[in-house]
Amino acid sequence: MKFVSKAQEAAWWEANEQAIGERFEKTLAEGYSGQCNLVVTGDSTITKIRLGSRALLKLKRQATELSLTHQTYLKMIIREALLNAESSRKTATS
Repeated sequence: MKFVSKAQEAAWWEANEQAIGERFEKTLAEGYSGQCNLVVTGDSTITKIRLGSRALLKLKRQATELSLTHQTYLKMIIREALLNAESSRKTATS
């Protein structure tokens, strides 16, 4: 699908988020073993992260153990990694 602008693409992803998620879950439940696209939206931008199905299953299992959705857990992991990287850079330049 071609979009004329990032805003149009963001609107499409937002409008179709549930249907895409349901199709993704169905495909995963059927044993899809290839790479998976995980789409992260925020501040009118979209970031696609390609994860293998095993990594996604691990993500979901760990999130469930913490009583979180996998999206919330992934955001936590990314934030923590960014903070750690920033802290490491500050320490290295000191």
